[in-house]
Amino acid sequence: MKYDVKDLNLAELGKNKIEWAENDMPVLLRIRERFAKEKPFKGVKVAACLHVTSETGALMRTLKAGGADIVLCASNPLSTQDEVAASLVKNDEIPVFAIKGEDNQTYYSHLNSALDHKPQVTMDDGCDLVSVLHKERENQVPDIKVGTEETTTGVIRLRAMKEHGALKFPVLAVNDSKTKHYFDNRYGTGQSTIDGIIRATNVLMAGKNVVVSGYGWCGRGVANRAKGLGANVIVTEVDPLAALEALMDGFQIMPISDAAKVGDVFITVTGNKSVLDTTHFQVMRNGALLANSGHFDAEINLKGLKSITEGQPKQVRPFVEQYSLKDGRKLNVLGGGRLINLAAGDGHPASVMDMSFANQALGLEYMLKNAGKMPVDVHTIPEEIDREIARLKLLSMHVAIDILTDEQERYLASWEEGT
Repeated sequence: MKYDVKDLNLAELGKNKIEWAENDMPVLLRIRERFAKEKPFKGVKVAACLHVTSETGALMRTLKAGGADIVLCASNPLSTQDEVAASLVKNDEIPVFAIKGEDNQTYYSHLNSALDHKPQVTMDDGCDLVSVLHKERENQVPDIKVGTEETTTGVIRLRAMKEHGALKFPVLAVNDSKTKHYFDNRYGTGQSTIDGIIRATNVLMAGKNVVVSGYGWCGRGVANRAKGLGANVIVTEVDPLAALEALMDGFQIMPISDAAKVGDVFITVTGNKSVLDTTHFQVMRNGALLANSGHFDAEINLKGLKSITEGQPKQVRPFVEQYSLKDGRKLNVLGGGRLINLAAGDGHPASVMDMSFANQALGLEYMLKNAGKMPVDVHTIPEEIDREIARLKLLSMHVAIDILTDEQERYLASWEEGT
């Protein structure tokens, strides 16, 4: 079995870590029990490009239990938990190509190693695997039945591919499921982003001016978690509706050009590039912390920052690089401008990933059942599957809800009865 991980001796630690996560993933484990009996993926070759974390380990074990022949590579150079990668190789015989801190060349060689598996299914987080497949290995595209995509950034790229006629097979936008973005993006990103920043810096958030760029579901979560820690939160936006919502949620709204002058901590969650740019660095306070929780490292213009810096950045703490500007100010970039929650932290808590990866597992089953009948497009999981995941999650949390009576159902389905 071919693989490329840091150290197989870490496997026992990784096994413990995966099992700890699984304790908080009852929905996925329930799905695994059914998959083990029914084998819905028997003989199906899967190439997965995901953050190699303990929660992803639980998903890989679930898909393998369902019969999948799966290979895993990292979807970000800094997000791999090396002990999890080792455990999946040694204890579960799942080929993994992922090393935390791998350089760009290694990262793309690992993507190609996953595609060497000759998959029939892709599972992606950020669309890098699908992008390489379409641009560099077009001969394999006809073999792909379906794909899934985990994150906001990846869905944006897939829809751009569809718009330009580049997409060649149907893909499920897992991120569009309500049991994914309502919870994973908001509560998962919110908590894990702040956790990553605090682990990297040990900063006290109370009293700080925290600038959150982007008020989508991830931005909502980050802003609210920072507010809960006593920060003065400023939101920057380009969408008037999102800005209005943030304003009525109690946050200050201002252009980034103004926020740059008063921020102590900057957090980008937009999915766009150069959100923090050279003009902003030139007016920031000495000692400002710059963090990104969007998928790619393009949101902070590091090339622009280096252009106004004297000498090389200094590693002052793990995951903190200090840039000395020519006027003497110092700006601190966290996690190399990559996903701070995974670069310096453990990523999303297992409880919220339970729902996200239930969507991956059930979504893949749905896509394969309908392969050949689905048009080439970016699809959303059926509402009944989404609601079933929510029902199972509530059940696992020992929470009961009401059920409509027959009379109430008739009333909601009628139009005759009025005031």
